[in-house]
Amino acid sequence: MASEVVLQKKQVIIDEIKDRVQTAKTIVLFDYRGITDSEAKELRCKLRESNSDYKVYKNTLMARAFNDLGIDLNDSLNGPSAFAYGEDQIAPIKTLAEFAKSHPALVLKVGIVDGEQADAAKLAEYATIPSREGLLTMLAGGMIGIARDLSICLDLYSQQKEEN
Repeated sequence: MASEVVLQKKQVIIDEIKDRVQTAKTIVLFDYRGITDSEAKELRCKLRESNSDYKVYKNTLMARAFNDLGIDLNDSLNGPSAFAYGEDQIAPIKTLAEFAKSHPALVLKVGIVDGEQADAAKLAEYATIPSREGLLTMLAGGMIGIARDLSICLDLYSQQKEEN
């Protein structure tokens, strides 16, 4: 039987995982087999640029943390799994998907976005969504277009009234 000290250390790690799951808007489990140390450092830097990060935990500890939170990800905890998390809903997914394009050893398994479970296909779909800044730019461009069209119409109308 494990000693009390070992159990306490494991419980601290489980509590850390639970805290990260509860505070992050997105978590993604991915398989990192075949990623070299330098590639892992590169991935970590890219994730940090988007206010995200990843950590590798034992699958048994992640399973206990997820079970304590009522999340069923046990099927995805086969083989080595890393745990990416972030404050933005899409940023960690986009970063991991972009990194996986140039590093095929990285495979996205499953994620939780705003409390909803997403499989690999759903994660790939989320990766195609533009960033928040991109969406806001599109919205602003659309609103400017409407204002521009309105001003042109009003100008043409005023010119027509002046002629009459």
